[in-house]
Amino acid sequence: MELIQTNLPYVLAGISTGGQYALIAIGYTMVYGILRLINFAHGDLFMASGLVMIYLYSALPLFVAVPCTILITCLIGFCIERVAYKPLRSAPRMSVMISAIGVSYLLENLALYVTGGLTKYYPSIPWISDSVQIFGAMTKRVTIITPFLTVVLVGVLVLLIRRTRIGMAMRAVSKDFETAGLMGIRLDFVISVTFIIGSFLAAVGSILFFSNYTGVTPTVGAMPGLKAFVAAVFGGIGSIPGAVIGAFLIGICENLIKGAGLTTFSDAFTFVLLISVLMFMPTGLFGEKNTDKV
Repeated sequence: MELIQTNLPYVLAGISTGGQYALIAIGYTMVYGILRLINFAHGDLFMASGLVMIYLYSALPLFVAVPCTILITCLIGFCIERVAYKPLRSAPRMSVMISAIGVSYLLENLALYVTGGLTKYYPSIPWISDSVQIFGAMTKRVTIITPFLTVVLVGVLVLLIRRTRIGMAMRAVSKDFETAGLMGIRLDFVISVTFIIGSFLAAVGSILFFSNYTGVTPTVGAMPGLKAFVAAVFGGIGSIPGAVIGAFLIGICENLIKGAGLTTFSDAFTFVLLISVLMFMPTGLFGEKNTDKV
């Protein structure tokens, strides 16, 4: 009983962190599923959303600042796709990857210019940021909300992909990009919608994450972005359920390691997991094995 009481705060924090990683990981896995592109700028979009919220909240009431933050984040994601990726549709994959890295550094340096390199502190959101007691353990209410909200958003996303026309188009494009275009599917529209959905989830994840970890710096999105990428690889990049399961696993293990007094190694665990997955399960838990026909 004492062991449970001791580790419960870390388990709760791990489930919450895993939910936040999951919302970022879905953006990686959706873009990869359609374009076979790792959008390395996605973690920095998460950071940019945090800064947008800070500046908007200083001038607008909360009920206006939150939807405006989500809308602006989606607009940034849309613009990134149109400016940095669309002109390179027929370019070699390496060129697109270099463009993604360039966008990542551009967002970081823009944030550095805007903030002057100083840490900006996320506003305390009423009710969400309040402390609550769960089985004797003190935690923030956002820790309890995050996993439930993540499951709801993932459920809505799965329904959208399986039951709607745009979802059907996304599945067709992910299976065969060229053939989908020949069948009359508007490829540019489908890709833009994919980026907007990923940006929306990153914005929600940003609100949840920074309500718990309030310091926002130009490079703060790098590590959550990398961990979400590892979660996507672990689950089988291209698989939404796999990305969610991988994210929760990483979040829980990371916080249990911190609870054991090994905080120094909590980040290292994520990358050890990545190396292990690439060595023993290159396609991840739910990834599809590609077979080349001769």
